[in-house]
Amino acid sequence: MIEKLSSIRESALADIEGTKTLDEIEQQRIALFGKKGAMTQLLKGLKDVPPEQKREVGQAVNKLKNELQEAIGARKEALQDSENSIPAFDMTLPGTPTANGGLHPITQMMDDLNEAFMSLGFEVFDGPEITSELYAFDSLNFPPDHPARESMDTYWLEGADNETGAKRLCLRPHLTGSSIRYMQQNKPPFRFVYPGRVYRNEVTDARHERAFFQYEALIVDKSIPFASGKLLIKTILDRVFKTSVDTRMRAGFFPFVEPGFEIDMKCLVCSGKGCSTCKHVGWIEVMPGGAPHPNVLKAGGIDPNEWTGFYINIGLDRLVMMRNIIDDVRHFHSGDLRFLSQFK
Repeated sequence: MIEKLSSIRESALADIEGTKTLDEIEQQRIALFGKKGAMTQLLKGLKDVPPEQKREVGQAVNKLKNELQEAIGARKEALQDSENSIPAFDMTLPGTPTANGGLHPITQMMDDLNEAFMSLGFEVFDGPEITSELYAFDSLNFPPDHPARESMDTYWLEGADNETGAKRLCLRPHLTGSSIRYMQQNKPPFRFVYPGRVYRNEVTDARHERAFFQYEALIVDKSIPFASGKLLIKTILDRVFKTSVDTRMRAGFFPFVEPGFEIDMKCLVCSGKGCSTCKHVGWIEVMPGGAPHPNVLKAGGIDPNEWTGFYINIGLDRLVMMRNIIDDVRHFHSGDLRFLSQFK
């Protein structure tokens, strides 16, 4: 793997240096860092590296990624400064307005989490926003009379799922059902994340919205101690916030895990002193977590006597609120350019 990285480095640096136009340097960037680029595939392939080599290979891949990004940036700047890449400018033409844009803060956070998890060997998975009662509740060990199945919590849709025969469709109220789809399509061991938008029939306030984003991760292996799950949470939060983040795990009940935990981080809006964002307690719940319930593993076609795992379900919007010191979740879907322009 290290020899392959050296070969990619030499070839990529030569190609970058050989570019003559801004279009060519952009093509080199896409070839390396696009959806199907060489570096993107390397990051995805970290999950297949033997455990004893993961640390060394992961560091080498990240070092190469940074070196190539710097080389592309330097070459692009040089081409912009050269006379050949600067178009002729007619001083007599009237001025034209320019459009300035940027990524939404939630998209920025999602990209950062994807990169952090992929560097640890996780795969990124995507599931449908319209799901069925089978995946949203039945397969996740929710009892038939669970209140989350009611219309006061879940947005139910007309129609049925032709693929599974499920009689009721809904907008997904959480991401966890996507993990069942992944488990049915893959064999353990595996580790993957699946970010996306979910929908709840909620009363909106500073901490709740009807449409919001979650970010789930699941590891399934022969033996996953809870200490490893807590270390994973701590590692990811420290990397995203670029500082040491205080966390705590409290016992909590969720049908799809056994045992289950509520995982909190110290409120960064008020530094733990108490504010409206954290309900004046100094801590804010950012994710539930725990070991997949045996019934959930069975629904995914996995033997719970042979395999175990660890779930985490991150409230993505709340993490963005913590990182950017935002006190009201409703800003994210307001479309207010005064708010969004701060994150360009």
